[in-house]
Amino acid sequence: MLGMLRGLWQYRSFIGSSIKNEFIARFARSRLGGLWMIIHPLAQVAIYALILSNVLAAKLPGIDNKYAYALYLMAGMLAWNLFSEIVSRCLTIFIENGNLMKKMRFPRIALPVIVVGSCLLNNLLLFVAVLAVFAILGHEPTMQMLWLIPMTLAVVALAVGLGLVLGILNVFLRDIGQVVPIVLQVLFWFTPIVYSVNIIPEGLRGMLIYNPLYPLVVSYQSIMVYGTSPSLQDALFAFTLAFCLMALGLFLFRRAAPEMVDSL
Repeated sequence: MLGMLRGLWQYRSFIGSSIKNEFIARFARSRLGGLWMIIHPLAQVAIYALILSNVLAAKLPGIDNKYAYALYLMAGMLAWNLFSEIVSRCLTIFIENGNLMKKMRFPRIALPVIVVGSCLLNNLLLFVAVLAVFAILGHEPTMQMLWLIPMTLAVVALAVGLGLVLGILNVFLRDIGQVVPIVLQVLFWFTPIVYSVNIIPEGLRGMLIYNPLYPLVVSYQSIMVYGTSPSLQDALFAFTLAFCLMALGLFLFRRAAPEMVDSL
């Protein structure tokens, strides 16, 4: 582990420049540039809000705002977009950079770190946009939003751990890359993002404990929408699971890195 950290520090300039170049290249020749990172998720929120707000707004007790459902939806999407983007990009990061891994000598762990840095930058811009929308809709931020810092770390740890495991498996078994997008769609609808937990029948709510993203999304919604601290039990469970999964991903990465280069 110390070797990984030492290697990342030695190649910090490479990592920083890669994140910067990726951001620039992604929106080259685009008039709106980085605004597209904000427009896409906000457009998705607007579509869901227009279609489902009349159905679900009445089922969001405790929010004194006529745009309650839109606020609830944006909070959940903020957590989901960060998670899904990291997992999706880690899934193919080693395959896409196979030639680079063969030709250049650098710590391979730098690749997922670059992904995380880029995704966090995207998420930060989206967060600023969401805060602006919250202000426009009359929902002021509270000091409880400081809880978003550790919860974001938990989302990143969970996504990196899962992304590394799936990315490594995808190198040796390419069917993984076809299955994961489908699983992510199922996970999205299995997580209370576009609907409230209150509408789930009592007998089925127990199944949510098998969803690792559930406590994180609920924590985001509690912090941003209700202005309350997340459940300490949910937060502890989320942190434990996230960092255990990240430790597993890093362990598998260290063991499989040499074989991955040969397979690529």
